[in-house]
Amino acid sequence: MKASPYPLERSLGMEYYASDTPGTGGRLRSSAEDFVVEEVPCAVGSEGPFLICRLTKKDWDQQRALRELARQLGISYKRIGFSGTKDKHAVTSQLISIRDVTPGAIEKISQKDLEVEVIGRSNGPLALGSHTANRFTITIREANPGQLSEIVDEVTRVCREAVPNYFGLQRFGVIRPVTHTTGALILKGDYEAAVLCYIGKDYPAEPPEVREARAQFLENRDPREALRTFPLPLSYERTMLHHLAANPGDYLGALLLLPPKLLSLLVSAYQSLLFNRALSRRIARSSGLLHPLPGDRLLFSNGKEDRVTDQNQDSASLQMGRGRCRIAIRVPGCRVEGGHFDDEAVMASYLAEDGIGREDFCRVSDLIRTRFEGASRPISLSTKIDTTVEGQSVRLSFELGPGQYATTVCREYMKGDPFDMI
Repeated sequence: MKASPYPLERSLGMEYYASDTPGTGGRLRSSAEDFVVEEVPCAVGSEGPFLICRLTKKDWDQQRALRELARQLGISYKRIGFSGTKDKHAVTSQLISIRDVTPGAIEKISQKDLEVEVIGRSNGPLALGSHTANRFTITIREANPGQLSEIVDEVTRVCREAVPNYFGLQRFGVIRPVTHTTGALILKGDYEAAVLCYIGKDYPAEPPEVREARAQFLENRDPREALRTFPLPLSYERTMLHHLAANPGDYLGALLLLPPKLLSLLVSAYQSLLFNRALSRRIARSSGLLHPLPGDRLLFSNGKEDRVTDQNQDSASLQMGRGRCRIAIRVPGCRVEGGHFDDEAVMASYLAEDGIGREDFCRVSDLIRTRFEGASRPISLSTKIDTTVEGQSVRLSFELGPGQYATTVCREYMKGDPFDMI
């Protein structure tokens, strides 16, 4: 295991690499075509009120792309469902569901770098994680030439065994990582601080005019003045500012104007941070991902869980070696889980530090009508990767399951500044 030297990664709980090699360096996304994602769907039917479409986009933020589709169709954004969130600066292909829309209406959609193709129907909307996998073809440009092939070969070997299953950088925002911070403030019930963080917290990588507008709002708290300086593309911030201008002090109302899916992402980003921190703590304790220790939680492929003890430790190692289970950490939420696993004590200590309890997840679940029950997540992922090295470029082709991050794999190879993975 090798420690990350980057403050941003460490602040997001991503403290280790599985491989000990030097990094290839380089850049991701020199062009959108360097980061290609194709969603591998489950079976699609031919009947039902929900139209299932394949959405292909280039250099489009997913939330804004779906809102544009809703605008052209003349429907509520809430009528569009999806099973996974895809990157902005990339070429992505994914399935979406749209309720009570005709194929003819889909054919009339016209927007640069957005294509929508009807492929079937369903009796229900797509839900997060309902696809089978994501297939990636990624090119790292401007890699360090020294021992490049040897480094790629070694990291590929490690990735086929196990790398930390971190929630990736885009889960939190690389340019402006405020999602988890805002989510924690929502859970604490400090809606004013949550709004001020979401609108006003600025970061060095943002354009100067955006940073200035955010800083001025934090200083004077004047939404009307902020509306004169906030750039038009910051539509979510401007919507909240309009609400505050008309309803002074109604910070909860301003928050609830955000799309429900975005509000859900803010809260789940805080859960993701807790998982990353607990995973790095587990690595520091053991310096391994495939060796179960007493107190560990085992998650089997059928969803069953078991606790590792002194008595069953050898059996647990055997089961893991056969691919039947992985060590897991439970992300806390509203649902109470018993079992006396070590990860429960770790999470309890983190929540106590932040002044957040289980009841807060229940309250927020009711507030934004999204269930935050918590879930167990494996601490490692593995994937077969095909690689090609040409000059100072490295091409990676691999598949990952829902909820696993390609940038988590790429960072194993690059070991570079997170800003080079934007």
